[in-house]
Amino acid sequence: MVHPNKGRSRWAAAATMALALASAGVAVAVQAEVAQAATVGTPTRIVGGQSGRCLEVPNSGTSNGLQTQLWDCNNAAGQAWTLTTSGQLTVYGNKCLDASGRGTTNGTQVIIWDCNGQNNQQWNVNANGTITGVQSGLCLDANAAATANGTKVLLWACHGGANQQWTQSVPGSPSPTSTPPAGGGPCDIYGAGGTPCVAAHSTTRALYQSYSGNLYQVRRSSDSTTRNIGVLSTGGVANAAAQDSFCANTTCVITVLFDQSGRGNDLWYQGSSVVPGSPQSRPATATTESLTVGGSKAYSLYINPGNSYWRDGHLTGVPTGSAPEGMYMVTSGTHVNSGCCFDYGNSETTRKADAAGAMDAIYFGTSCWFGGCSGSGPWVQADLEWGLFPGGSSTWNPNQRAFTSKFVTATLKNNGVSRFAIKGSNAQSGSLYTLWDGVLPSGYSPMKKQGAIVLGSGGDCCKPDGGANASAGTFYEGAMVAGYPSDATESAVQANIVAAGYR
Repeated sequence: MVHPNKGRSRWAAAATMALALASAGVAVAVQAEVAQAATVGTPTRIVGGQSGRCLEVPNSGTSNGLQTQLWDCNNAAGQAWTLTTSGQLTVYGNKCLDASGRGTTNGTQVIIWDCNGQNNQQWNVNANGTITGVQSGLCLDANAAATANGTKVLLWACHGGANQQWTQSVPGSPSPTSTPPAGGGPCDIYGAGGTPCVAAHSTTRALYQSYSGNLYQVRRSSDSTTRNIGVLSTGGVANAAAQDSFCANTTCVITVLFDQSGRGNDLWYQGSSVVPGSPQSRPATATTESLTVGGSKAYSLYINPGNSYWRDGHLTGVPTGSAPEGMYMVTSGTHVNSGCCFDYGNSETTRKADAAGAMDAIYFGTSCWFGGCSGSGPWVQADLEWGLFPGGSSTWNPNQRAFTSKFVTATLKNNGVSRFAIKGSNAQSGSLYTLWDGVLPSGYSPMKKQGAIVLGSGGDCCKPDGGANASAGTFYEGAMVAGYPSDATESAVQANIVAAGYR
């Protein structure tokens, strides 16, 4: 029998981590809930460290002998597991996680069965993230290190793999939706999926249904005065007419993109008084490219070499260390180059290339960092520092593809310890294409994110004593979220982008 305090120690560790994250400003409300609930006797989800998916009884079935599996986390009763003081993991109140047939060999199915007090239904929930059978000593294991929905869970000799790592979260957060909430924006969708936006930027539209604030600021050259550009209506598109009027008969630059999340993660250009930069750093011209969104005129943030934007957000909600996060941006396949590096995402607060895993950002462009690329791009890749990764290693990922359309959606998510996923699509039609969904590159686990936000350049760029950005790219909108977004949430965001009507 597991000692009661041993079971409690793992849950207490989860609570300690939650409080640490909360003190850093990361998803405080959600993490506080985890801290309160991570105790013996409280239902929690059991989440695979590699997959980011939950241990569940298929279809919330109640029959003895049903083998457990991985599935996208939701609020189903078959994903709510309660650790008892006797070391059982119960579901529905009367069924126990069970080593089938009292098996003690590799491959023994992990099923549910009426609770009977036998030691094949008792589990050690260990401080190293594993869950081991008291009778067998074997680890709870996602079969063959698979991560897909429906992956079976069984017992296997403990080997330290990520498919034998498990964490806990609290049921009750909103379930992901497969279609956008009526009238909602991308950040409403992420929030409904339990992964709230911690930074949201756009020059084209509001990313929340309720947002009525400013999108960005322009400065004109004739007298160096500034004007904030907002939305035409709450939750609507940019007021491009205000920019046209203000910038008539002169030139304007974009000085700052305002954060719509309410956390104050505004992106100022590197070289400004807010973010001092190298002499070569300057703001992007505000009027280079116009477009329409939903039939209304808007302008892009049109990045050329020398332009980049930055924010130190490690105290204002941007995930740090190995905390999970996700992000997306809408960019263009027609304005790219191979310069380093057109990024949007998590970067170093030091603005130096500090370590493998110090960055976690979407890259879009034609750079073939490690060589061996197929075609000429542009590609959606992950800038994890010390390399642009097309997949789970420096070897070219054959599942990569170029995105050359006028408008491109790019997404990245990273659970911080074992798994990341890269996706892309035409932002005017179609669904997201999964370029990679698997293990992190060797040497990048755990991640060491610092919590700054970069847009338009790599992480080691543009300080007063540094060089200038060498990349080119276009930014229309994007957001960063706390937590690991589900595939359903990302698909709903893509549907929202398509419905926005970029033209």
